[in-house]
Amino acid sequence: MEHRPIVVIAPDSFKGSIGAPAAADAIARGLARVWPDGELRLCPMADGGEGTLDAVLSRGGRRGTARVHGASGAALEAAFGLIEGDATAVIEIAQVVGLTDAVGCSVGAERRSTRGVGELLRDLLDAGVRNFMVGLGGSSTNDGGAGLLGALGLKLVDAEGRDIEPTPAGLAGLAQVDASVLDPRLAGTRITIMSDVDNPLCGPQGATAIFGPQKGVAPERIEVIDAALARFAQLAEKAIGRHAKDRPGAGAAGGLGFALLLLGGELRSGAEVVAELLGLEVALEGDDWLIAGEGRSDRQTLLGKAPFVAARHAAAKGVPASLIAGSIDRAALPALARHFAGCHSLAFGPASLEETIADAAGLLSDRAEQLARLFQAARRGANG
Repeated sequence: MEHRPIVVIAPDSFKGSIGAPAAADAIARGLARVWPDGELRLCPMADGGEGTLDAVLSRGGRRGTARVHGASGAALEAAFGLIEGDATAVIEIAQVVGLTDAVGCSVGAERRSTRGVGELLRDLLDAGVRNFMVGLGGSSTNDGGAGLLGALGLKLVDAEGRDIEPTPAGLAGLAQVDASVLDPRLAGTRITIMSDVDNPLCGPQGATAIFGPQKGVAPERIEVIDAALARFAQLAEKAIGRHAKDRPGAGAAGGLGFALLLLGGELRSGAEVVAELLGLEVALEGDDWLIAGEGRSDRQTLLGKAPFVAARHAAAKGVPASLIAGSIDRAALPALARHFAGCHSLAFGPASLEETIADAAGLLSDRAEQLARLFQAARRGANG
């Protein structure tokens, strides 16, 4: 390459190992060994799940915390972000009811609630925020968003008029839903739901059947919980006056998608929202190459995950995109190869998962360096 190379570095986080901003930095260090004068444009990506907050705040804004209830009911400090002059709040629900929270998952899936997510929304409403971006990945809950709605004023009672717990177990006794005291400020809010899940709330493709088992829902309880969510949805839709149960994305995050759609939220690809916030389109102007990345790549990558979205934006600009992943499903390589100019895993030889995680930053730098040398040689060959 005769001109100074321009490379956009757009990895997602490598779950359980390294966040997207740190991954982008590591890749940049490797490229700089080959191109010390290269223009490296860092755009750490996310798709609405774990790491979304860090990715968005890498471009500015400020981080705050609020004391709310986690999935088990225990109090915790949940992080959130404020961007656009504090006019917009970014909420990553994994910060409140994340599947990796040991305390939150210390109770069974049928006893977990999204109450804390509603508390966080309410606190931000109190602070004057009216524009929300809510990332739905990585939840441990399966309550249909009943906890969130309850924290915002929706009243859930049994046949005797007693309040019920907004959990899958509590919803079994639900008889009536009253929306008369639902927070009136919600009518003036804009909620962008960031998710790559298009499942409905209930049924064989719904939240409980598809995602419940990974959260600890016993197989023999799936139909029971699904029926309870269907009953809750029927009553909540009637009380609020909006239909959402069968809409794509209603089943995201154990039904949090349903609750937010019921409040008038708009479902969008999480990775597309992050790409927009980070200015990926602008970063790709005049670019020579894009490097995407994630912890594990397989066929799910092509269903709207961050690396696929980044590669698609690059392709629209005529820019080649390569993929670095912690591991790659070999069977998915033919499908991945249609979108990436090379798919590369981190390890250089046999290594344990623990060793790879511990040295993720170094491995990313080394792999990026080798890719840069290959890219440089290919360009020289093309230019004669």
